Amino acid sequence: MTEILSTRRVFVAVLALGLFTMAARGIADPDVWWHLRTGQLMLQNHSLFHSDPYSFTRFGQPWVNHEWLSQILLFGFYRAAGFGGLIVASAIVIAAAFLLLFMRCPGRPYLAALMTLWGAVASAPSWGVRPQIFSLLLASTFLVLLEASDQRPNLVWWTPPLMLLWVNLHAGYPLGLAFLAIFLLSKALEAAVRPGLWLQSLPGLKRLLFVFAACLVLVPLNPNGLRIYSYPFETLRSAAMHRFIQEWFSPNFHDPMYVPLLVMLLALLAGMAVSPQRPQLRNLALLLVTIPAALRSIRHIPILVLVLVPVLADLAEACLWQWGAGRFLERGSREPGRQVVVVNVLVLVAFTVFTVVRVRQVVTRQGQTEAQHFPVAAVAFLDQNHPPGPILNHYNWGGYFIWKLYPQYRVFMDGRADIYGDRLMDEFAASYYLTDGWKAPLQEWRIRTLMLPPDAPLISALQSQPDWKKIYGDSEAIILTRRQ
Repeated sequence: MTEILSTRRVFVAVLALGLFTMAARGIADPDVWWHLRTGQLMLQNHSLFHSDPYSFTRFGQPWVNHEWLSQILLFGFYRAAGFGGLIVASAIVIAAAFLLLFMRCPGRPYLAALMTLWGAVASAPSWGVRPQIFSLLLASTFLVLLEASDQRPNLVWWTPPLMLLWVNLHAGYPLGLAFLAIFLLSKALEAAVRPGLWLQSLPGLKRLLFVFAACLVLVPLNPNGLRIYSYPFETLRSAAMHRFIQEWFSPNFHDPMYVPLLVMLLALLAGMAVSPQRPQLRNLALLLVTIPAALRSIRHIPILVLVLVPVLADLAEACLWQWGAGRFLERGSREPGRQVVVVNVLVLVAFTVFTVVRVRQVVTRQGQTEAQHFPVAAVAFLDQNHPPGPILNHYNWGGYFIWKLYPQYRVFMDGRADIYGDRLMDEFAASYYLTDGWKAPLQEWRIRTLMLPPDAPLISALQSQPDWKKIYGDSEAIILTRRQ
C-alpha cells in the first residue's frame, strides 16, 4: 500500500487528473452535431453513408464519411450517458494521449510533467468533442511504440492493427505512416553513415519496412476503400477551407491563446543553442515536418506538441545538469514514511474531489454553452413555425441544424467542407459579405428563408429590401423570409 501511495505515483495520478480536468469542456464544436446525427442514423438503419443525405445543395452526391466509427462511438457515449458521457469520454481520450506523451519525456518526472502541462496548454485551443481526438491518441500511441521499439523491437507489430482501427476512426491515419517512414529513414541514414552499424541495424530496418508496408496495405480496409488513400491530401489542398475555416488558419501569435506555442518554439531555438544535448536525427526530422504543419494550420498544433515536448524535456534536463541543478531532480528510492503517505492521500483525495466538482460543473453548464455558441431559440422557432425552405444557414450552424431539424429541413451547407467544395464555399462567402455576384446563389438555389447572425452584411442588405421580411430576431440570429 505504501508503494502505491508513494509520492511519485500520487504525482502521476494528480497529473492525470489535471489533464482530464483541463480536457473536460462544454460541447461547442460546430461539427459534433452532424457527427451525432450520423452515428444515430447508422445505428438505427444498420447501414453506412456513402452519399450526402443532409443538404439540398449536394444531396445524393458521393460522401467520404471517413469518421464513421468515431461517429458510432460518440453517439454511443451520448446514448449511454447524455452530454456528460460525451464530455467525460472525450476528456479521457485527450488525457490518455498526454499521459503517453509524459511517458515519452526523457527528463525526471517533475520536469517531464511540467513540459507535458506546457504542451497541453499550448494545444488546448484545438481540443474538443470531435473525432480528431482519436487521431491524437493514436498518434501519441504510435510514437510510444516506435520509440520503445529501440529496446523492445517487437512492439512495432502493434502498429498494423492500430492502423486498421485508425483508418476507420479518422482520416488522420497518414500521421502514422509518416511517423513510420521517418523512423525508418532516420535509422537507415544513421546506420549508413556509421561504420559497422549497417549489418547490426539491418534486421530492425527490415522489420520497420515490413510494418510500414503492412500498414499501407491495410489502409483500404474501410468502407471507402481505395478512395481513402487520396482523401486526406485533397482536404489539405482546399483553398477555401484555409480561407474561411478557423481551425485551418495559421496561429495568430497576437492572440494570447497561442503565446504558449510561440514560447515553446523560442525555447526550442534557445535550448538547441545552449544545451549540450543534441536532438536525435528522427526527432529533428519529425520537427521539420510538424513545425511547418502547425504554423500552417491551428488543427495541427497538438501533433507538433507530441513531437516537441520530449525534445524540450531532453534539452532542459541536459541544461540543468550542466548548470549543477540536476541533483534537485534526482529520483528518490526510499519507502515513504507514514506522514508522507497521509499527505499523499490527502493530496490525491483533494485533487479527485476538485476534478469531480469541476467536471460536474462543466456538464451542468452544457445548456449554457450550447446557447452561447448556437442559435438555440431561433432553431426552436423554425421547428415550431415551419417557415418555407430552402433555408440559407451559416456554415457553423449547419451541423446544429442537422441535429435539431433534419429531416424536416435540409441545410445549405455544414462542416463537411469536402462535400461542398471550394466553389460553393466561395459563393456562400460572396453572398454573406456582399461581394461580386452575391445575389446569384440566392437565385440559383431559390432561397426562401435565411437564418444568419445579426451582424451578417447580407442580413443588413436584405432587411432594407421590400421582398424580404423579418420573422424572428435575437442576439444570436435573424430569420428573414421572402415575401410571396
